[in-house]
Order: sequence, then C-alpha cells, then structure tokens
Amino acid sequence: MTRRPYDNSRRAEQARLTRRRVLDAAHGLLVERGPAAVTMRDVAASAGVSAETVYKTFRTKAALIKDVYDVTLAGDDEPIPMIDRPEIRAVHAATTAEGTLTAYAHAARLVSGRTGPLLARLLAAARGGDPDLAEFRETTNRERMFGAGGVVRHLTDIGGLRAGVDPGQATDIVWTLISPEVYELLVGDRGWTLDQYEQWLARSFIDALAV
Repeated sequence: MTRRPYDNSRRAEQARLTRRRVLDAAHGLLVERGPAAVTMRDVAASAGVSAETVYKTFRTKAALIKDVYDVTLAGDDEPIPMIDRPEIRAVHAATTAEGTLTAYAHAARLVSGRTGPLLARLLAAARGGDPDLAEFRETTNRERMFGAGGVVRHLTDIGGLRAGVDPGQATDIVWTLISPEVYELLVGDRGWTLDQYEQWLARSFIDALAV
C-alpha cells in the first residue's frame, strides 16, 4: 500500500520531535552529571523513549554529544548553517571595522551564553583524557577557527584590518578571545555578566585589530 504524503510528513515530524526530546534530555544530563556519568540508556529514560531509539538515531554517544552541542550552539534544530543565522549575517553586513567587531562580539555573547555550561563539562572531560571528547575538542576548535577566519576576511575586505596586522595572527587573536576557556574564566569563575563579557570582547577586538 502506498503511503499518503500526509502520513509521511506526520512520521517525519514525529521523528523530529522525538529527536529533539532526546537532545534536550541529553543536554540536561550532561550539564548536571558530566559526560562520563551519562549513558545512552540514561538519556533514553530521561527522554521517555527506548534505548534502541536513541542508538538508532545517534548510533554512538560521541555522535549524540556532538549533536547536542550543535543544537545548543545554534539555539534550535532548524537546518540553517551558522553563517546564515541573523547574528552572523549582521557581522558580514557591517561596513566598518567597529561595526563588524561589535556585531561579532554580540554573536559570540549569544553563542557562549547558550553553550557555556555544556562546554565547561565537555572540555573538562576532554582534558581528563576521554578520547572521544578530545576529538570533539579538536573539532570545535577547528569550527571556531573557521568562524574567526571569516570575520577577519570580512574585516580585510572592507579595509578595516589595521595595517601591519597579519591576517593569520588576527584570526588567532579572535579565535583565542572567543574561546570557551576565556568565557569560563570571566563569566564562570569571575562572575562577569554577559553584558560585561560582550563589552569587553568588543573593545578587545577593536583595540587589537581595527584601523
């Protein structure tokens, strides 16, 4: 019997909702307990689904953790690349160095505010020797470098990068300033507000890079 389009779309929506419920459950457990203390069965129980469903959807705990991070980073599970998100589009729409870097500081504030508690747990496990999370750390470092490079290229294109500053070094500076380790030191350890973090980040970008 041929499935009707309505049936297919309903099944797809149910699968999406189940996937999101699993991701939300995993996020809560990872932040609460840390990754070493969370199993796929724990996630299944918290989400109210079978362990088979979790394994079928994500296959491995490492893949589940990366998907949890990606959804947290974006703020939702819509299939929209970060470069097409409003906060990043605002960076590339800016026509001055100060506008570009101020917009990027705001984008970094939004991302860090969403991912901070989760990343603190995951990176602590990576430093503790978990091989899957060591790979996760390398992946997120590369992704952050890609984003930093895009900002510096835009800055160069609009003539906003200070003379004498090497673009590669500029990318390293941005990559370091937006690192989760810096965020955790200032917001997590020193108790800065997100507004204070954003303002400091914008000023640091501008002082280091802008014409």
